[in-house]
Amino acid sequence: MRANPFPMKNLLKNIPENLPTELFETLIKTDKVHIERIVSRGHNSPAEGWYEQDLTEWVLVLKGAARLGFADRPEVSMQAGDCLEIPARLKHKVLWTDPQQETVWLAVHYPQ
Repeated sequence: MRANPFPMKNLLKNIPENLPTELFETLIKTDKVHIERIVSRGHNSPAEGWYEQDLTEWVLVLKGAARLGFADRPEVSMQAGDCLEIPARLKHKVLWTDPQQETVWLAVHYPQ
């Protein structure tokens, strides 16, 4: 069997045992798109303030579970397989991620 000629990565592997902070790993970054893997284990956003990004963000939970809060919309619970688009400038934050296992996100940031 020949070696794969394309670089390959498994987004559910090579996760550090110790995660004192969320892990952000850029997978692809161009002038038009930024794709990253985010790994959380019981992490959440600071109580004060919101994320309010200039780019639209599409997120997919590959493993684990999370809850997102929004300044002017209801909370959203996410499990493995769930995805959503967060429009640019929409105030949001991570309220909770599962402390018993990794929550692995795929995040795609792009202009609207």
